[in-house]
Amino acid sequence: MSVTEPELANSADTFARLAIELHDAPGVEETVDAVVQFALHALNCKYAGVALYTRGSRAEIAAVTDSVVSDLYESQISADSGSLITALRERTTVLIRDTTTDERWPEHSTKVAALGIRSVLDVPLATGDTPRSTVGVLGLYSEQPDAFTADDEAIAHILAQHASVAVASARQEETMAQAVDARKLVGQAMGILMERFDVDGDRAFAILKRYSQDTNTKLRDVAQQLVATRRLPH
Repeated sequence: MSVTEPELANSADTFARLAIELHDAPGVEETVDAVVQFALHALNCKYAGVALYTRGSRAEIAAVTDSVVSDLYESQISADSGSLITALRERTTVLIRDTTTDERWPEHSTKVAALGIRSVLDVPLATGDTPRSTVGVLGLYSEQPDAFTADDEAIAHILAQHASVAVASARQEETMAQAVDARKLVGQAMGILMERFDVDGDRAFAILKRYSQDTNTKLRDVAQQLVATRRLPH
């Protein structure tokens, strides 16, 4: 059954509200929580979850609506196999119409079916066309076989697009905030050294840098310890 014009209008209004909510989310955690909660209301699914790529190119669980999803994500990440992993690596949507008959990932499908889940839809989150632009995966789960229609897939892709941009933006803002915090810490630490040893800013920074190199500790962490304890690491 196709989506009617009133339904399309309602969907557009709903996504507009979601976009505002995602924009106002203070961080990545709040952003993905909003995504999975929206998925429960907008799509024909019982559970939803988001897994995100980390800097080490490994997937990590970011948000789930039920511990069932956590179990499924953990098992796939541990085995490095399953619909989630395929969606991540191949940047492609994966649809399992019936976990009791799908043969692509036998062990995974068996476990999913044992948990009462019959349909799975994994949609990649990406901000571009390169592997580096892959953000993560939105996973949708239903207790009914063949639960996800073409309209559900279309809505899931729209949600994934909103989520991809929102997560990337939230991550960038967090990185910028961390950089600002680091600069503040280094500045405070330099001030302590300048006062204690009567040196100028260049010399104070050189001292911090040397301790960072000698102890194989990040400059920010050296500065943080000095500010907190008034002592440099040994």
